[in-house]
Amino acid sequence: MQSIVKIFKTGVGPSSSHTMGPEKAAQIYKAEHAEAKSFKVVLYGSLASTGRGHGTDKVLREVFSPLPVDIEFCHDKSIALPHENTLDFFTADSGVLSNKMRVISVGGGDIRIEGRSEDKDAEIYPENTFSEIAEYCTAKNLRLSDYVKLREGDKITVYLREIWNRMKSCILDGLSTDGILPGGLNVERKARFLYNQRHMDESQSTYENRMVCAYAFAVSEQNAAQGRIVTAPTCGSCGVIPAVFKYMQDEKGFSDDQIVNALCVAGLIGNIVKTNASISGAECGCQAEIGTACSMAAGGLAELFGMGISQIEYAAEVALEHHLGLTCDPICGLVQIPCIERNAVAAMRAINALTLANFLTFTRKISFDLIVKTMYETGKDMSVHYRETSEAGLAKLYK
Repeated sequence: MQSIVKIFKTGVGPSSSHTMGPEKAAQIYKAEHAEAKSFKVVLYGSLASTGRGHGTDKVLREVFSPLPVDIEFCHDKSIALPHENTLDFFTADSGVLSNKMRVISVGGGDIRIEGRSEDKDAEIYPENTFSEIAEYCTAKNLRLSDYVKLREGDKITVYLREIWNRMKSCILDGLSTDGILPGGLNVERKARFLYNQRHMDESQSTYENRMVCAYAFAVSEQNAAQGRIVTAPTCGSCGVIPAVFKYMQDEKGFSDDQIVNALCVAGLIGNIVKTNASISGAECGCQAEIGTACSMAAGGLAELFGMGISQIEYAAEVALEHHLGLTCDPICGLVQIPCIERNAVAAMRAINALTLANFLTFTRKISFDLIVKTMYETGKDMSVHYRETSEAGLAKLYK
């Protein structure tokens, strides 16, 4: 497996696969063809279906500016594609298309360039499944956070502390902003209202729900407004982990060092899903994004509360299992409805998974690796209309 740095990346929303990935690819292509005077980009699959709503065309024009770029949204479903997020780059000087580069945006802002070997040196984890990692850690008497630091080196602690600071800043930015989100749906920001509007007879459980949801809304609304956020593991699911970790730090007094340990475990869980399945909504539906984020948050919380490897696994497994089949049907291709609310609901579900792990770990029947495989197969069986194409569900029925 590669570094968990690839799970937690700072970037501009609203979509890691539709904006961050294409942006990275365009930067590479432009640098490799510095002599070119004009370009063309063809978007396929989910990129063609929801690229306008996600801002794919906007970010491509920004990268190639001031040079002209023709962007084609290809909706021909008869074309065989290597992935649901595929795009082709061409130089277009004198109207002649040449120097084709095919790119796959695999999710989380990462890309693969067809015909080019991936950087094998980036593989720093010999173990690729939770069971392999658990067996190693048990033999060496290591916590999962210690295992991550062992494989990644000292630099990971510094990196994750920066990531945590960015997450907290994003929450504060979201809580201090109100107004209407861009895109045409006239969605009103709600984080500030949730944070300030105390219930008339507020219990502790109501307070927890309100605060966690306020934090999740804050980050997700920043993402929808194309603010700078942290993928966790994607832009569309960026609000879950910051919400639960910030709430627990506020209420329980966990230190930043303890949060870094939790981020180590969360990143490891996200890495396992990405390696053995997918974190792409276009490939496996929203279960791959929000489901994985919830799983990462639950596992990280279990680390935060000092639980053992089996309890961490159970928390992560429960969180992912109960997102199986979750569709990705964003209205108008915007990362707003139902995406923002889903971050808040998943954050609360991560806390529920933590509670179950505290009581029921040793009665479980399902392993984390099995649920990851199940999620991937479920996603592949899911109709393409429910995989970030905005062709069914809420996206179709909302008027």
